Amino acid sequence: MSYCQLIDKLPIEKVSIQLIKECPMAMELKGRVIQLLPLQSGMGKKGQWRKQEFIVETQSQYPKKVCLSIWGDKIDQFGVTEGDEVNVAVDLESREYNGRWYTEARAWKVEKSGNGSNGGGSYSPPPPMDEPMGSGGSDDLPF
Repeated sequence: MSYCQLIDKLPIEKVSIQLIKECPMAMELKGRVIQLLPLQSGMGKKGQWRKQEFIVETQSQYPKKVCLSIWGDKIDQFGVTEGDEVNVAVDLESREYNGRWYTEARAWKVEKSGNGSNGGGSYSPPPPMDEPMGSGGSDDLPF
């Protein structure tokens, strides 16, 4: 039995904050990237930060559009582009600021499927073909 399954069986008053932190709210989402929003960056207490937001539309009877964010080095690692078919693992987090609550859906893993417009990111072009025989080049051969 996993740690999270064990917590689910406990009465809520027995679950401490520490246990809740060890089982973050996570979910997976599958769909097509329909839009990349402008890259955001700035300086914070811990140095420079970067954030890329993108919109995924789910492929279901009632499609939903969800805005997801990728932070830091994962922007380059995931290489998300418009048209990609993706499976995204997401952490949901809300925080309070000046009496208002803000929720962020942060992508921590992005896997591209093979159905995107660019082959899902796993496409690599074939190696260049050798020059066909007899198509010019050096005339070292007598025929």
